[in-house]
Amino acid sequence: MKFAIYSGMGGVAALLLSTAVVHAAGELNALVWCDHTDPELLEPFETAHDVRVNVKEYEGTAAGLAILNQSRPGDWDVMVIDTVDVGRAVDEGLLAPLPSDELPTSEFFPEVVMPDNNSRDGVTYAVTEKFGYNTIAFNSSKVDAADMQDMSSLWSGKYDGRIAIYDYYLPVLGLIGIEQGVATADLDSDAVEALRERTYALKAAALQVSDVVASQTALATGEVDILIGGGEWVTAVLSAENPELDWSVPSQGALRWSQSIAVLEGSESKDLAVEFVKYITGAEGQARLATSSCYWGMPANKAAGEALSDAQKGALRWDEQADYLARTQLYPVPDADLDLAMQDLWTDMLQQ
Repeated sequence: MKFAIYSGMGGVAALLLSTAVVHAAGELNALVWCDHTDPELLEPFETAHDVRVNVKEYEGTAAGLAILNQSRPGDWDVMVIDTVDVGRAVDEGLLAPLPSDELPTSEFFPEVVMPDNNSRDGVTYAVTEKFGYNTIAFNSSKVDAADMQDMSSLWSGKYDGRIAIYDYYLPVLGLIGIEQGVATADLDSDAVEALRERTYALKAAALQVSDVVASQTALATGEVDILIGGGEWVTAVLSAENPELDWSVPSQGALRWSQSIAVLEGSESKDLAVEFVKYITGAEGQARLATSSCYWGMPANKAAGEALSDAQKGALRWDEQADYLARTQLYPVPDADLDLAMQDLWTDMLQQ
């Protein structure tokens, strides 16, 4: 998803500077995204099982797989990964089967169970835990909300110099494709090349192309009024302090990000790791994960709604999920050639 910016092997090398892990009894080692580092999420599990959860944050599936490949068997027990990338980890023999009959997937939003991604040949290897949208985030006090229901308004000239672009090629090129009527599943090298002029024009209209923190900060401080690629993960965590920050799923649709959690095949604490997965996907863990201090997102488990306040569910657009799920598409899943074409276009755009 969403928060997994990968900028080549230099980024991976930096993450590999400290992959050595001390694995002690009564500890669980997890490779995670930043929302899993919140003590408010981890403390109930640690107390209930009298263990310590050691977390290492990483960005991007490529970086996470590189860390695993550089680690010793048994160093890591649990991994959070883009749902669309679970198959890559399965193909590398990195994930252990999960006891599907012990997972609360019957309580999930049906659209995010995603068995084609989380399972292989009838065996479950991961479970969706959180999802949300890469779409348009904006300041409702400075932007006409009606305009944000039509992605083409970003190219109208009305908001030139007031736009930030989230610096991650997969969701943003996916969004540009959707605006041009190209489904993410239909993206190929020719389709990506056809997006070049539109991509350059968006860059020309933007004030900045920036990472998660910088783009969120720019929107929150008023440096920009619109963030393309943003969504609830940008605005919901700020909703109490900045109620004017909003987001939309325009008429053309948007992209849906989805993250899954898995137990690693090399883990020497598989039973404890499974218990952690069950906690994270249960109602209490889901409510805490949905409102993590790093970023908010929709819990996969609908039962989490009972533990969320009306204000929290409002910020997440809880009552509009049926419509959003029906109108959004998953991330592109490019092969090597398509990924290279997308990265080349993105690099060219940055140099404009």
